[in-house]
Amino acid sequence: MIAWTTAFLDSAAADWSRTLAFWQAATATSLSPFRGPDDEFVTLVPADGDPFLRAQRVRSGPGGVHLDLHVPEPRAAADAAAELGAHEVAASDHVVMASPGGLAFCFVDLDADPARRPGPVRWPLAAGGAHASLLDQLAVDVPADRWPAERRFWAALTGWPEHPTAPDAELVPLRRPDGVPLRLLLQRLDEPSGAVRAHLDLACSDRAAETERHVALGARVERVRQHWTVLADPTGRRYCLTDRDPATGALP
Repeated sequence: MIAWTTAFLDSAAADWSRTLAFWQAATATSLSPFRGPDDEFVTLVPADGDPFLRAQRVRSGPGGVHLDLHVPEPRAAADAAAELGAHEVAASDHVVMASPGGLAFCFVDLDADPARRPGPVRWPLAAGGAHASLLDQLAVDVPADRWPAERRFWAALTGWPEHPTAPDAELVPLRRPDGVPLRLLLQRLDEPSGAVRAHLDLACSDRAAETERHVALGARVERVRQHWTVLADPTGRRYCLTDRDPATGALP
């Protein structure tokens, strides 16, 4: 049983300070004490509720995003995931896995204390009033040749049912249990082949105002779609602002 989910911002050393500064401001969080042998881990702590966003400084690679799944028995969960087609990468006090298409994720122990999902953050508008946003979703980006296997894998791994959708849908949300902070969205890309990757999504009550706020923090707009806007943070990490309700996660 997946009782909690955490998104990890993986950052190269050269991008570490900019990653932390941007995502702190974007999500209205504060930094926990640094931890790890080289102070390479930190948690972004919300003002209300329990944290579900963390960051780690990595030694190589461009950085990105990965998912931690908090379960009662990580070893047993990893063995079950392997039977579904995942590959084990490393194991210590947690188990690092890769999905059939190569997306990294981890099984970690449950925290001792009960967790409470944070609510939306309200941001003042210059004209008065406020708008709201919440980082609430990890999207799994799947090239076309990986789509059938990856779609089956994530539904089976989580046990979360797919939101009713057409068999040929390009966007497939999985129904998270009550209280779990991060939704999962499976997205079929136009790319014919390649590795599976992931990005973060924020739900926004006013996408234009939220976009303006993020650009002021140093983000760059890459493209605008009907229900979402694709941006890159100051280090080039892509993410999306969506028209979904920050409280429910659903499109209005």
